[in-house]
Formats: sequence, structure tokens, C-alpha cells
Amino acid sequence: MAERLSQIQNFLQQYQADSPVQFHAISGDASFRRYFRVQNDAEHWVLMDAPPALEDSQRFIAVANALAAAGLQVPAVLTSDPAAGLVLLQDLGDDLLQFSLNAQNAADWYRQALRLLPLMQTVTATSQGPLPQFDRAFVLRELQIFLDWFLPVHLQITPDATTSQMLHRTFACIADEVLAQPQAGMHRDFHSRNLMIQPDQSLAVIDFQDAVVGPVSYDAVSLLRDCYLRWPDTLVASLRDEFYLLLQQQNRVSADYSLAQFRRAFDWTGLQRHLKVCGIFARLYHRDSKAGYLADLPRVVGYVRDIAAIYPELTEFSQWFDAVVLPRFAEVSACAQ
Repeated sequence: MAERLSQIQNFLQQYQADSPVQFHAISGDASFRRYFRVQNDAEHWVLMDAPPALEDSQRFIAVANALAAAGLQVPAVLTSDPAAGLVLLQDLGDDLLQFSLNAQNAADWYRQALRLLPLMQTVTATSQGPLPQFDRAFVLRELQIFLDWFLPVHLQITPDATTSQMLHRTFACIADEVLAQPQAGMHRDFHSRNLMIQPDQSLAVIDFQDAVVGPVSYDAVSLLRDCYLRWPDTLVASLRDEFYLLLQQQNRVSADYSLAQFRRAFDWTGLQRHLKVCGIFARLYHRDSKAGYLADLPRVVGYVRDIAAIYPELTEFSQWFDAVVLPRFAEVSACAQ
């Protein structure tokens, strides 16, 4: 730790050689990155500490530049040492959208956020080349996290052979639905904690380094069915339909791609994301000792339960989830309190 601190100090001195700086931790996230606010008497910045053995800061820089070129507001990269995993960024403040939302203003803020997505969708490559494809292997790899961490580790459920076959059939069906929709550039974690309100009331985008090319509905459902906030279904449905019209107006989907198709894609893509997140939140707790995400698991589990109950193709999964997963989840959650 002391060696890394010395490395950070040397990096900062190279940028501000004639001005002593101070820095303090402001946040970590669900990855191995850490963030520090750096300041001297006149200016302030944000330092991203991304250990090169665990994080790819060059990819972060490439995506940041591509998003900025597309017209999105992202933190400017001021200087970097990718080999050391250190990046000095413009300081966009501390005003995360999540903490300014309420029942009166949510619709307006979400409309503003959704208007950013057609710009995001134009970004399918960076200076490093094409973005990765959110293809079938990618979708199934994410769903595997549910099988690896949420069921056996968090709930201590070991599915029998029949249940395992059912789960793999269900996941194959989910993958089919996710991949059947139009594809576009996507953030992959677009939600209220990754949008920052600026002094002019515009929204800046952060935590975008995992951008890929994938389903056109993904970022919208990530935002509207947020893992950290849940809004009334009527509001979500209204904003979902407005976003579909925006996609049509911006020619991001073809004229023959119907609202009914988009609604179905929205639900199934959200189901894929929320199953993955069940596994990720469990992994963050059990592997990384980040207990804070446990408080958000009931919301994510609720999304899975509610969407699975809608579609006849998911009846077998839904019945198993209600009969086996929900009771065990309630037991584990009660013990964790």
C-alpha cells in the first residue's frame, strides 16, 4: 500500500510539479478501481487508480475519447500513465443523479438521461478498434454468474439435474430474445449512479469503460429498472414507450420494428441483466467483502420475479423461482440483518 501511495504521489507531482497537492479517497465501485479527489490551492481533479493487473485504463481512455467525440459529456482525461494504471480526470463533482431523484422530478430527469442514449448508440468503435460484441457467449457468460454465485454461494442451493436443464433452456431462450433485437453501442451500466448532474443541470456520464455493441434496449432498461431505485410500473412503461419513439425519430431502429417488439425486448433484456446482477451482488459480498450491495438484492430479485411471471415461455422458471428461490432468499436475508 505504501509503495502504491508513493507511485500515486510521483504521478501527481509530474502533473503539478510546482504546486503541492493533497488527495483523499472519494469512492470505490464494484470493480477494483478507486477514486481520489486531488486538489491544490486553486484547482481540483479526480484520480482514477486502476491497478493494471486488474483493470484496463487504456480502454477507459479510448472509450472516454469516443464518447466525447459523439457529443456526450464525460470526464476529460488530463494526463495518464496506463502502465501504472493511473489516470487524472476532470472533476465533475459529487452530484450523482440518484440522490436528486424524487417522485416529482424523476420523469423529467429520466427523459433527459434517455436522450443521451441515441448518442451512445452511435459509438461502436474506439481508437483501439471495434467495441466487443455482446454476443451469445457474452450473454450466457453473464447469466452463468447467477449459477456460480447467487444460487450455490449466497443461497446454498444446488440445482438437481432436472432443474439445471430447465435453467439452461431458460437462459438459451433469454439469449435468443436479447440477440433478436437491433444492436447498437451501449454503456452496459447506464443508471442513476453513473450519471452526474452538472452546474448547468446537464448530465455527465461516468463508469463507461465496459461499453460494447449490444441490444438497443439494454441501457434504457438498465436506467428505468434501476438496481438501486424502483419506480412505479406505470412511469417505467410510459418512459419506455417514449424512448421507443425517440429511437424511431433518430432512426436508431427500422420503421418496421414495432412497439410491441420493443416492449418484449425491454423485458427480456432486463431479465438477463437482473439475473446477472443477482450473481454480481452475491459475488461482491462473498468474494470482495462489499456488504452494501445486499440491501439492493431484494429489489433485483423482485424484478426477476415480476418479469418471469409475465411470459408463458418462462412459466417453468417462474414457478421454480417462486417455490425454491424466494423462500430461501427470504431466509438468507433475514439472517443477514
